[in-house]
Amino acid sequence: MSEIDRRSFLITSGLFSGGMALGVAPASAAEPKDGTSHAPWATDGSGGVEMHPWISIAPDDIVTIRVPTPEVGNGAATQVAMNVCEELQCDWSKVRIEFASVRRDYLEKGIYTVGRQPMFSGHGTDPERMKMALQLGASARERLQRAAAFRWKVWQDEIDAKDSVLTHRPTGRTLRFGEVAAEAANVLVYNEPDMKSEAEWTFLGKASPFKLTAPAIADGSAVYGIDVKVPGMVHAALKQCPVHGGKLKSHDPKVVLGMPGVRAVVVVDPAKSRGVPKGLTNPVGMGMILTTAQSGVAVIADHYWQAKKALDALPVEWDLGPGGKFADEKAVYAQGKAALAKGKGPVIRARGDVSSVKGGKVLDASYATPWCENAAMEPLNGTAMVTADKCEMWVPAQDQHAALWVAVDETGLMPDKVDMHQTLIGGAFGRRTASDDVRMVVAVAKEYPGVPVKVIWSREETMAQGRFRTPIMTRFKAVLDKEGMPEAFTAHTILGGLIAMMSSLEDSPYVVSGAIPNAEISSTFLPYHVQTGAYRGPCYNSHSFMVESFIDECAAAAKIDPLDYRLRLIDKWDPAWGVVLKTAAAKADWGKPLPKGEGRGIAIANWPNAGLRKNGTTVCCVVHVAVSRSGALSVKQVDLAFDCGKIANRDAVAAQLEGAVIFGLNSVINEEITLKNGAVVETNFDVYPMMRIGDVPPVINIHFDALSGDDRFQPVGEAPVGPVAAALGNAIFAATGKRLRQTPFRKARLNWT
Repeated sequence: MSEIDRRSFLITSGLFSGGMALGVAPASAAEPKDGTSHAPWATDGSGGVEMHPWISIAPDDIVTIRVPTPEVGNGAATQVAMNVCEELQCDWSKVRIEFASVRRDYLEKGIYTVGRQPMFSGHGTDPERMKMALQLGASARERLQRAAAFRWKVWQDEIDAKDSVLTHRPTGRTLRFGEVAAEAANVLVYNEPDMKSEAEWTFLGKASPFKLTAPAIADGSAVYGIDVKVPGMVHAALKQCPVHGGKLKSHDPKVVLGMPGVRAVVVVDPAKSRGVPKGLTNPVGMGMILTTAQSGVAVIADHYWQAKKALDALPVEWDLGPGGKFADEKAVYAQGKAALAKGKGPVIRARGDVSSVKGGKVLDASYATPWCENAAMEPLNGTAMVTADKCEMWVPAQDQHAALWVAVDETGLMPDKVDMHQTLIGGAFGRRTASDDVRMVVAVAKEYPGVPVKVIWSREETMAQGRFRTPIMTRFKAVLDKEGMPEAFTAHTILGGLIAMMSSLEDSPYVVSGAIPNAEISSTFLPYHVQTGAYRGPCYNSHSFMVESFIDECAAAAKIDPLDYRLRLIDKWDPAWGVVLKTAAAKADWGKPLPKGEGRGIAIANWPNAGLRKNGTTVCCVVHVAVSRSGALSVKQVDLAFDCGKIANRDAVAAQLEGAVIFGLNSVINEEITLKNGAVVETNFDVYPMMRIGDVPPVINIHFDALSGDDRFQPVGEAPVGPVAAALGNAIFAATGKRLRQTPFRKARLNWT
């Protein structure tokens, strides 16, 4: 073994230790190795042979690929399978997916952990995961070819693999993958086979298959968290303190215990979280802060409606805590406005000396974005059974790794005693990354031990207990030189809540590149009582809206075309940014005259690495609007050009970009969470307006012409959210002369004469 290099050892060691195994391990169609149930679309039929923990092949050629990513409708799980299939050369129609087990990952010391990503989350084209998936496919194909060569007594390099068939070129003999899978599982591969070059790819970047989950979703057999059924299961309806951070003061279970189907009333006390067992290091680290349990009470009954009706009738009194002192959201935001008025906060990036710039035209503007709800289609839910020595969960987690450790922390059990079954997720947009929902499920089930308890938040409870978008206020100042370009630029931003990122402000290319010679960016953090979390491009969505709107203000003050202004600012930056700008503008007929009351706006941004060349996804949006004299707004057309390097599935990329455009437009036009006595007011869609089909722009054009072909496959689902919001505001200014600096725009008066 000492003569085998480390990479080869990782493959062969599976036979001895069950690591990244290429060993023999029968995989039952009904029960995978860790005991989790197959998803309905991943049943192997007659069972399969596990080539390694990621892939099993059944006698009928069904290839089951275990993916370490949740599926939230973005196709990430399908993308992982595509990566494997590019090298495995299997028949795509015979591919199934199931979610890799985070418990198995723990027991077998990271068999699904790739590089620096222990989280079971993320997208399908992460470079380390993508490389790993390609190599896994190549390794499995190599073993199938060797098994066929051994059976036929021929040279392996005479055997081709395509569409799940092995063909011996000289004789034309064939074998299906399923016919030799068992033999292939015994083959030792001492050196990983070489992978194809991208130029040789026949599937990635060439095909756009439908999502592997689509058939089950269409016929109703797909299992989301809210669909889970477990023998002996009971249901729980949950209510938490309406003011975040408040506590349960009193309740009277006797009033409801006699109601039909009611079994118990249980209390969730954050103080009862037992903590990670001694001797273990929690790998989630600071992320555990986001999972704090809220004080609550739940009614457990035979059916959910029985539990909900009893919960509504339960007398409950809350201690609202410090958050209850705020009459409304304005009282909370007043803290931020006061901090903004004091001037700069701690400086996080500086270039040159802003105080040395004297004279010139001065612009001073403040922008603000409020709390916003993720508004996922599926209400929060989950099912768990807790005993003295085991916790089993069926949950729609957006981060399986965090969910496992949250359950460990809540129960005090060792990780090997926690079993987790991942389901499909009916939308997330960042809401389920916090895993506070998983904690509450386990906390309720812990109080009713030995029985599977499905916990469902009502829509009102889901929204009242949101982990909302971080509210942000930013004050910009710019001093323009004699040519109208910014010679000095300052930005002081106020962030509140647990997610406080500076993306698209701190790393703006306008500053990083030196295009603005004197710049100073500072931030102040305020601990609001309202809980916050991830929201489709955390903080980036607000900062890119603000920066690109203010740059537009500078262009207007300088009387320079907004497109030309940006091109001058990024002249010394990554050339791809200029290509993206010019492409979007040309496709949208930028500069073509429009009737009165109509206007075009443009904006550009990058997620998640604006301050790095040839990195992240750069998006430019041009929005065309019409505003009636009475102020009625309609978005007529959106043109989007982008550069994420390369793409692996054109249709999936287009769908993600289109969805992000709609998400961003809705966010800036409609969304806002307000408060009354510290509690959330908007707790259902009748008072939280969302875009309907008729509100969606009739034309959304996604242009692929600006792709640079750089060696990266970056995510695209977040990048449009910020620039489309800014482009909309800039278009409204072009149409009406009114500059909107605060969202939601639906509250602004847009009438013009």
